[in-house]
Amino acid sequence: MGVSGSVQQRDRTVAATEAVALVLDETSPLPESASDVEELAQRLRGHISQLGVVVPPGTTALRSAQQLASEGVPDSYIPSRVYLVKLAEATQALVAAVLAHGVVPVQTVCRRRWWKPRINVLRGVVFAVALACLVWAASVPRA
Repeated sequence: MGVSGSVQQRDRTVAATEAVALVLDETSPLPESASDVEELAQRLRGHISQLGVVVPPGTTALRSAQQLASEGVPDSYIPSRVYLVKLAEATQALVAAVLAHGVVPVQTVCRRRWWKPRINVLRGVVFAVALACLVWAASVPRA
């Protein structure tokens, strides 16, 4: 669980950081339409909910991010972009809280992963079985 949990936590924080960069990065363009703003807000809300499972419940960053995520996107141009920036900043604070606490995420359902052999291993097994059949057939007395 330790290595897998750390990788999963890192993946969550990296994905959230990338979504935050779409909004806060200086080189990122402003969203053009209301649907673009709504899509980015939904993405950030998803990251907040995923990271909320990892952070301890009483964390200030979690409460403020969840409160902001529960609000709707304003209709007008400037307030909707301001809301998006605030949501991105709250997500960024939540990522920082996850990294600061160093918590391991809640274990998800573990499924047994079967070993997937490489093609050369399969070829070797088929060759070994064929060779064993040939040796066995050659050792049987003829009538």
